[in-house]
Amino acid sequence: MAPGTGEAAHARAPAGFVGINFEFRNDFMNQALQEKIESEQYRKDNAQFAVGDSVKVHTKVVEGDKERIQIFAGVVIGKRGRGLNETFTVRRISYGEGLERVFPVNSPRVDKIEVERKGQVRRAKLTYLRNRLGKGATLVREREDKVVQPAAK
Repeated sequence: MAPGTGEAAHARAPAGFVGINFEFRNDFMNQALQEKIESEQYRKDNAQFAVGDSVKVHTKVVEGDKERIQIFAGVVIGKRGRGLNETFTVRRISYGEGLERVFPVNSPRVDKIEVERKGQVRRAKLTYLRNRLGKGATLVREREDKVVQPAAK
């Protein structure tokens, strides 16, 4: 392609140039630095929970100069993101009204995550619970661990 016909000048290497792609090396170094910084921010106590589980999320709340722990209990209706950006949504019914709250998994404001009950679901997101009323809004089937029976001889 002739110069000045729309081809990006920075996309071509100068004639006779043989070497590494400096843009790639820069990106790789930035990514390594970013991963090193992020690794210090991850939770030490990695709570294992899934969508459909009933959880209690202990959050730190600052009121004036005092700090206390507040518990938000409900059903996990979704998880998204990965790494430091991972979040999960918890839904509960309070005084007949549905409340949803999104928590970052690795936030220092989240003190701990307790799994009260494992749920068995066949969806990645449980947004259909928003349309349900009463007990049906909180009911997610409990996971039954299946025991494999040895084969009869």
